[in-house]
Amino acid sequence: MPSLANLLEVFGETLRDVVPIVAILALFQLLVLRRPLPNPKRLVEGFACVLAGLVLFLLGLEYAVFPVGKTMAAQFTAPDFLGVDAAAMQGEAAAGSYFWIYAFAFAIGFSTTIAEPALIAVALKAEELSAGAIRAWGLRIAVAIGVAMGISLGAYRIVIGAPLHYFITAGYLVVVVQTLFAPKLIVPLAYDSGGVTTSTVTVPLVAALGLGLAESIPGRSPLVDGFGLIAFASLFPMMTVMAYAQSSQWRASRNRARANTAGSAPEEDPT
Repeated sequence: MPSLANLLEVFGETLRDVVPIVAILALFQLLVLRRPLPNPKRLVEGFACVLAGLVLFLLGLEYAVFPVGKTMAAQFTAPDFLGVDAAAMQGEAAAGSYFWIYAFAFAIGFSTTIAEPALIAVALKAEELSAGAIRAWGLRIAVAIGVAMGISLGAYRIVIGAPLHYFITAGYLVVVVQTLFAPKLIVPLAYDSGGVTTSTVTVPLVAALGLGLAESIPGRSPLVDGFGLIAFASLFPMMTVMAYAQSSQWRASRNRARANTAGSAPEEDPT
């Protein structure tokens, strides 16, 4: 359990970070819009809830999420678990020994993204505004698959020690090409999907996994290799959402073509 001193320290830091945001909102409301604050009592209560939630969230990260991520990364990369010699745990030759790391990265990426509150809100709003043309669950699954693929590839990059910019540059080239052919309706939403995934649920676990993995593999630097998984988690959802839209468009075109073919088939002469 966190001590009272630690709790007060986190509370003070959080209050210092949140107060400027509240002050800016209040100044614009009172001095620019020249309107009184609507329901001040409710706003104060909401601010208190936000403050308490952030304090507990930050303490939870420090005492649970980051230690668990590092511990699991260390266990998955232990030589006795992998069944390899400690000297053979580096480079591309050893990349195949880390299958369970890739599987864990995929699973944690998918599950945290499905539970991401920001993504749920965006998906529901997209379904509402598109009159059902974009399904909320379809969008959430497409984004979750993208995050899972990105984090798995990011874990592979940490294992082999490859430069981050090679992967990111190649990924954005793919995104640019997809943008040229994807339905225009989905492109802005696909780009935003990369941002909403990297929020309160996904980022702490993914960051803990990357840092723990870099600390556990010989020859890797937590500063150089441990960061970067969030970039993968932001990049790949853009690909999968546009791919999801392209595949849906292709299936719809195929169904229309089949319907037209069936409708234009000549009828047999009964005589």
